[in-house]
Amino acid sequence: MKDYPVSKLRDVVLMGHGRAGKTSLAEAMLYAAGATDRLGKTAEGNTVSDSDPEEVKRQCSINLSVLPLEWKGAKVNLIDAPGYFDFVGEQLEAAAAADGALIVLSGKSGVTVGAVKAWRLCQERKLPIMLFINKLDSEHANYPKVLDELKEKFGKCIAPFLTPIYEGERICGFVNVVDMTARRFNGDQVVEIPVPDGMEDQIAPVREMILEAVAETDEALMEKFFAEEEFTAEEIHSALRKGVDSREIVPVMCGSALTNQGVRLLLDALVEYMPSPEDREPVIGEDPAGEPVEVLPDGNGPLVAQCVKTIADPFIGRLSIVRVHRGTLKKEGTVYNVNTDSEEKVGHLYLLKGKKQTEVEQISAGDMGAIPKLTATNTGDTLCTRANAVRLPAITFPKPVMHMAMVPQAKGDEEKISQGLHKLMEEDRTLQTYTDTETHQQVISGVGDQHLEVVMAKLKAKFGVSVTLEPPKIPYRETITKSVKVEGKHKKQSGGHGQYGHVWIEFEPSQEEGLEFCEKVFGGAVPKNFFPAVEKGLRESMEHGVLEGYPVVGLKATLYDGSYHAVDSSEMAFKTAAALAYKAGLPQAGPVLLEPVGELVATVPGEYMGDLMGDINKRRGRILGSDQNDDGSVTITAEVPQAEMQSFASDLRSMTQGMGSFDYNFVRYEQVPEFVQIKK
Repeated sequence: MKDYPVSKLRDVVLMGHGRAGKTSLAEAMLYAAGATDRLGKTAEGNTVSDSDPEEVKRQCSINLSVLPLEWKGAKVNLIDAPGYFDFVGEQLEAAAAADGALIVLSGKSGVTVGAVKAWRLCQERKLPIMLFINKLDSEHANYPKVLDELKEKFGKCIAPFLTPIYEGERICGFVNVVDMTARRFNGDQVVEIPVPDGMEDQIAPVREMILEAVAETDEALMEKFFAEEEFTAEEIHSALRKGVDSREIVPVMCGSALTNQGVRLLLDALVEYMPSPEDREPVIGEDPAGEPVEVLPDGNGPLVAQCVKTIADPFIGRLSIVRVHRGTLKKEGTVYNVNTDSEEKVGHLYLLKGKKQTEVEQISAGDMGAIPKLTATNTGDTLCTRANAVRLPAITFPKPVMHMAMVPQAKGDEEKISQGLHKLMEEDRTLQTYTDTETHQQVISGVGDQHLEVVMAKLKAKFGVSVTLEPPKIPYRETITKSVKVEGKHKKQSGGHGQYGHVWIEFEPSQEEGLEFCEKVFGGAVPKNFFPAVEKGLRESMEHGVLEGYPVVGLKATLYDGSYHAVDSSEMAFKTAAALAYKAGLPQAGPVLLEPVGELVATVPGEYMGDLMGDINKRRGRILGSDQNDDGSVTITAEVPQAEMQSFASDLRSMTQGMGSFDYNFVRYEQVPEFVQIKK
């Protein structure tokens, strides 16, 4: 594939709900453009983008794929992003590399949650959008209905560029409403035909909508529109390009990926209307002093590139997918990683097509490729020259919301698991893991249950270790509710020096988190040099409570009396005496169990507010307040025990059809209600 100038590049991310047909559409586009010699199918596991064994097994995308193709003198880098919400990290990486987005919808399902979330992501990143209504060959597809849903959801920016031609229930061609031309399918060929009679009522309102959108892009065109003068084809195309780039116009294309209907027209539209890197607003980075820097897509300028995805494979090694924003990235050179302040050697450069790698000499501004074996470069890092250092904005990933404890199925696999997870976390920035020092469990955190399932499958397939997941233990605490005075006496004689320690301690509740140790010993009943030993004995004892063995908090201990032996007393004896006093006193001091409680901040569409509040109440939560947001959503703040949060991520997704989001952070410990404590 030749090196293309910036004006002839199109970097387009494929987005949408799972099962809308994104991968099938990408496959059809590659085939139509001659980039592949066969039309792969997801069900058969032979598509270019879904090459990972887990993707083949699940018949859905898990990782982003770069799929370049050439069409009518331009190069289109399709970036196929997973549609399932659990793999949102891949969507964010794909969007960071793109200059525009193609959101795919099903002609059967219409405007789904995945499409809405993709739309919102594009709005956040200011990406121009094109829509493709897929699966129109399906028996239950309803193009006019989906079009109405789009207009209702997203407003007057929706501009359908195609109108299907039906022959009974079957689509046999399309009318291009922009150019007022028609094409009909003739076997594998597409032939131009006159616009069929009787379609005026369908075409007229759509045509009027497009002309209005054209008029709104320029005052001169607006005057021409009101004067009822005809626009020239060049005026229409130029205005539509401008409108798409400013996100005031969202073209709607349609067809079927499986039957290759409308795919060539879609490729035409991508090349014609999607912006090139030089059409977009400059990326704003910052220099080492923190001052803003405009990064223009100039192939002759100093290099600025960003790593948008890291692939860490135990067999092929580490591969960094990069988007070049300025300059030219050349092999057999060095680059400067401004994030890690390190030099990296670039031995080889590759263009990717799914898992296929083609070595090239250079990658120019606006294009994408991959660098193998970078040691200090992570996803989101900026690669540039040290003399012209620029840091691009980092890719922001969501916090993990689902936490599970890992249990190795074979002894001795802990090291392998740790190494495997480290490599997987290099690939997946939404994945985290840590060791809970209190429960001694290895905890893995991800976006959802399917996300963690895939991680476990990759651990087994790539690193040969099997792990089961279970809910993590809750770090309960114990405390006391009453005051009590107790004696602790340790006396042992076995020939020679004996052991003697004797204390009287008052235990009472404290507002301090740990141990509040005081002494009020009169007359030297316990020498001062033994006070630290008494305190140490209590602190060690507090690691295990008397109810369930959880650590004790909020304890005040006052040493007020005791006795000692001039020969037999020692620090160890008084430490033991303190421990005996602890064991005798705490059961009498009204011990209770404490549980961690956190603040939950959940945002859901307004219609799910009642469902969410009911769910929080079932989880023993206390609702603190709610706020109405400008987009119609509601944010509810509540305090909920951690023990009740285990299934919340999955339940919220089911409750809100994937539209809900939340954050949860520990606040304090509270006493466990008696009816719950009995069950412990």
